[in-house]
Amino acid sequence: MDERSANKPRPDNNRMTVERTSERELVVTRTVNGPARLVFEAWTRAELFQRWWVPKSIGLTLLSCELDVRVGGVYRLVFSHPASPAPMAFHGKYLDVMPHSRLVWTNEEAGGNGPVTTVMFEETAGKTRLVMHDLYPSKGALDDAIASESISWNDETFDQLEELLVAR
Repeated sequence: MDERSANKPRPDNNRMTVERTSERELVVTRTVNGPARLVFEAWTRAELFQRWWVPKSIGLTLLSCELDVRVGGVYRLVFSHPASPAPMAFHGKYLDVMPHSRLVWTNEEAGGNGPVTTVMFEETAGKTRLVMHDLYPSKGALDDAIASESISWNDETFDQLEELLVAR
């Protein structure tokens, strides 16, 4: 994780911040230009989600995207990468769904060592502040994620979200 690029000012003055707030928690904050209703839809409708979630610069292809966004519902994302001989699947379960304001899900692909992610959507004057909390099961799990540079939040992803919102 390169905190210098994560905190680089955006042309529209929106910028992403990444902060380790405790031994087990990473908090990412970014404001996007668009109302919470549309931003929430982009996170919860597969046909929209797959258009912005994967940063174009990293060479991943999203092969399939299944989102059953309801409490107890599951998600499954399958990716391919030229350096990987087999597709990679990411999956989990939705623990809390509050339309236009909050999503909580598990990240189960790490064999029980993945974080629980909470995203809050806070709208002010037509912009939505996203506050994402990744709560890891242990200090070591978060240390390992940071060391492996597998922390997936980045400005490119959110820039792509904003592009989608403008197109809608």
